[in-house]
Amino acid sequence: MPGHFEPLPGGGAAVALDDVEISIIRSLAVQLLELIGPGPAEDAPADPLAELFAEGPSEPPSDPVLKRLFPDAYTDPEQAPATEREAAERRDHSAEFRRYTENDLRAGKRENALAVIRTLDELSAGGGGAAVLKLSPEESRSWLGALNDLRLAIAARLDITDEDDADVLYALPDEDPRKPMVMAYLWLGGLQETLVATLLP
Repeated sequence: MPGHFEPLPGGGAAVALDDVEISIIRSLAVQLLELIGPGPAEDAPADPLAELFAEGPSEPPSDPVLKRLFPDAYTDPEQAPATEREAAERRDHSAEFRRYTENDLRAGKRENALAVIRTLDELSAGGGGAAVLKLSPEESRSWLGALNDLRLAIAARLDITDEDDADVLYALPDEDPRKPMVMAYLWLGGLQETLVATLLP
């Protein structure tokens, strides 16, 4: 799927998307929202002080995608701790960090995915052609965050941890059931790369 973001005069970015592309991105964003989980109830009274001191989870998520989206802050899978005490300290520090940051991280990722859905809902290519999506600078940053999260989610599902893994997947035969997700991963990467370029000074 070709298509790339181009800068707009005065800031922001634009990309031409057909109905299939709109549907794919929207569907992936909705799935990401479902995975991240709901935010605070809309009818709940807003209490900024309570939100400030609300504690999040202290244990890492069990889902591999959520583990990739919300990694432990003090553990390095490449480096084993020297002692059991060091391992316990890392777990404690990671739990404390997660407790006070994960709610905000989830809210930010949720808002980015919602921004993608909202902008796509206002767009319709119709008639088999392409519609031009125009994003403000703020919407562009939300899209960039969401595209990054979508690629991380797909990478987790495909078990891509580095470029060597990705290289093997690129050569999959068409009949492999992972092929559509690999194509989506590559396509979203192209969109992400061109969107980054529009945000550079």
